Parts: sequence; C-alpha cells; structure tokens
Amino acid sequence: MKTKSNFKLIVAAIIFVFGAGVLGFFIYKGLKTFSDKDRVVTVKGLAEMNIKAESATISVYYSFSGDHLKELISKTDNKKEKITKYLNSIGIKTNAIKVKNLNVQDRQRYYTTQWRNGQEVEVKIDRYTVGQMLTLISKDIKKTEDLAAKIKLDLISKDLTSEITTDYKFPDLNTIKPQLIAESTKNARIAGEQFANDSEAKLGKIKTASQGQITLAGRYYYDEDDVISNKPEEPYLQKARVVSTIVFFLE
Repeated sequence: MKTKSNFKLIVAAIIFVFGAGVLGFFIYKGLKTFSDKDRVVTVKGLAEMNIKAESATISVYYSFSGDHLKELISKTDNKKEKITKYLNSIGIKTNAIKVKNLNVQDRQRYYTTQWRNGQEVEVKIDRYTVGQMLTLISKDIKKTEDLAAKIKLDLISKDLTSEITTDYKFPDLNTIKPQLIAESTKNARIAGEQFANDSEAKLGKIKTASQGQITLAGRYYYDEDDVISNKPEEPYLQKARVVSTIVFFLE
C-alpha cells in the first residue's frame, strides 16, 4: 500500500512539474510577444527606373492676322502647301502629316486703348487671327530634337517661319508601378535586415507599409519638392522613382 501511495505521489509530482514547465513556457512566450510589439524598425526602400518615350511628335504652327478673313485663309492654305512640300522633300510622306482645322479668332473690335505719352489713346488692331497646326510622328525618337531644329531653320530660310515644338508620349505609369513597388519593398527589407543584424536581432514580419506616389524627373517634367539624382537630360527619357516606408517587427 505504501509503495502504491508513493507511486501516485511521484506521478503527481511529474504532472505538476510538467504543467508548471508548460505554463512557464507560455508565460514566457506571451511576455516576449508583448515586448516584441514595442520593438520595431522603420525603413525606407527606394526604387528608380528610366523610362523611354514610346513616340515623339513634331508640331508646326503658323498664323496670320488682319481684317479680311478670306485673305487670311488663303495665306494660311498657301503656307500649308509650301510647308508640306518642304516636308516631303526631306523624306516625310504626305500621309504622315496631320493637318488640324483652322483656328479663327475674331476680336470683333478694331481698336483697343493704350497709354502713350501720359494719355489714353485708341490703337488700331487686327480683327482676325487665323492659325493652323501640322503634326508629324518622328520615327527616330532619339533624333527628334535634331529633326525639329532642322525643320525650324529650313523654314526660316524659306520665309516660312513657324513655331516648332516637340512632344513625347511615355508609357502609362501603371505598367511600371508594380515593378517599382516590388523593388522598393525588397530594398526596404535589405535595409531592415542590416539594422537588425547590427542590433543583434532578427527581422520579423511587416507591421505597416506604405508606398509613396511615383515621382518623375526629366528635362520637361520634375517635382520641385523632390530631388532625384542623375536626372536624365535626354528629352525622350524620364526617371520614375517610388519610396516605400515599411515598419518591421524586431525579434
């Protein structure tokens, strides 16, 4: 009977010790988890990418002003034919030249007032202004600026002076955003792991994360509040950048 009683005591003691150990383990894990919630690191991940224009357009604009509308329209048509003929001579086909509708501005008043020699006087102005624009797609995006400069100088020499501008079409930002976000997140994790190693800790799960808006920089587009290194000078290139801010738990 005594042996049986001792055996029950030993079993009870083992169960007690085991239970106390399990309870202690979970208490430890709970306290550790609670303390780990206050151990976080905030890091930023940067991703940059140069994006190239998909197409380039050269616009040629010219206008005339005067009081006789029919005469202005005739001058405009004559200049359009001469410019088109010149563009054909340098290898640009007629079907590649888009002619926009005439833009007619009617001021309706022939006079305006101005101050001259200390007094207000009426000054004659032209009633009508007639303008028109020709646009053409440049095949070689990298040489668009050179082609536009050549067209401008040649038209001046032919007494066909016009306003020449260039415009570039870039890919939609939504097509590159996933790649930028993935790279910025990866770079943020690398920075977080470096901090954790320096702190003799282990990088845990993400607590919070936020992806900033994509900013662009180039010759014709930039964000004054954001400084982007190595901004491309070529007009057919833009640099896209996104910064992700991520808060990691530290274990």
